[in-house]
Amino acid sequence: MSESETTSAPCNAPLFAWLGPLNRFAELGTKGYPRLTRRRLAIVNLMALLIAAFSAVYAVVYATYGVATYMPLIVVNIALVAVAFLVPLAHRINNVAAALLLAAVELAVLFFFVHELGRDSGIQINYIIVAAVAFAIAGLERIRLVIFIVAVALALHMAAWFMFPPERARIAADPSLLDNLYVSSAVTTFCIIALIVGYAFSVADAARAEADALLVNILPEPIAERLKERPDARVADSVADASVLFSDLVGFTPLAQRLGAARTVAILDQVVSEFDRLAAAHGVEKIKTIGDGYMAVCGVSRAQRDHLMRLARMALVLPSLVERLSAAHGLSLKVRVGIACGPVMAGVIGTDKFSYDVWGETVNLASRLESHGLPGEIQVSCEVRKALGDSFLFEPRGPIEVKGVGRIETWLLKGERTALNVESGIPAEAEIH
Repeated sequence: MSESETTSAPCNAPLFAWLGPLNRFAELGTKGYPRLTRRRLAIVNLMALLIAAFSAVYAVVYATYGVATYMPLIVVNIALVAVAFLVPLAHRINNVAAALLLAAVELAVLFFFVHELGRDSGIQINYIIVAAVAFAIAGLERIRLVIFIVAVALALHMAAWFMFPPERARIAADPSLLDNLYVSSAVTTFCIIALIVGYAFSVADAARAEADALLVNILPEPIAERLKERPDARVADSVADASVLFSDLVGFTPLAQRLGAARTVAILDQVVSEFDRLAAAHGVEKIKTIGDGYMAVCGVSRAQRDHLMRLARMALVLPSLVERLSAAHGLSLKVRVGIACGPVMAGVIGTDKFSYDVWGETVNLASRLESHGLPGEIQVSCEVRKALGDSFLFEPRGPIEVKGVGRIETWLLKGERTALNVESGIPAEAEIH
């Protein structure tokens, strides 16, 4: 994605908060640009500030060795400081003007310094920095401009070496000054290249972490890992035994028409967020939401011997949770839940806005159990009742007619059978009236 395609929504967060007061200079002239462009322009500003600092130091150094002798170099360094502080103003022209200004001035000035002091000064080493700096100040999407700047820097570096041997230097510089200039040029080159490469890797790592977090939010973690390892591989699994849950807020659709968009979204967001929190706490995987409907599974993307118990424990919390949340909004909502267990198929479908989904008769049955259920109740299939055994409390609902399935025996899940239940003699099939 190019910088021009990046959203230009305002963002008040500092680009480089860790820089403290320097961040204010870094952001000069960047207002109104997209965030990625602002970051690049901030780097240009920081490079200009770095050039201003070094130029000021060099002007002082030259002055200590003799103002009269090194006057041309002192004047040019002072001019560099002035140009560097004008760089943020160039952002008003366009988002590449400052980079071009900085590159042109720095390339020309370095050549002038070598012309005056000769190649023994080592100042031409600074051209090597351009190979890294060009990408930072021009941006990867302007690769032709980057290549041009790097090519010019390389040509000037070679020309400075061959054109200005010591005997052709215009200024007979003090040998100790030349030594200092060579050392400072080498140190500066190494440090700036290391900083730029380190920054590039840190940005790449941060982007990769954000992408991974987003992928895990869309897909179950094991599926996300499989896709990262083999992006072109098709994810299609057959699972012999898993559990599926569907839930729906009873009467919410007509109620939403009266509530309006803002309240509807606020209520659904709170309910779904709490469902998500419960799913994560119980090791259950959310598959999708459809309006006020919620689908979750367990034991699909990863093997879990207790997948049905996990889903049952989550389901038992939902009725009271929905009542509490709806009461907070001045409403009286109830949730209807259906659970089935058995074989399912799962996989990732689509290429644009892809999704992870689950199919099969077990999924269809869970959906029918929910739609044919009772408000505030958890209706389960006979297979779920048998699989959970005496670990949970049930109320027999009896046979009901289920669309597409026929007449089947169903049960209402009422609670988990604890040690207290056993001691009090409450039967697993508790008749509750």
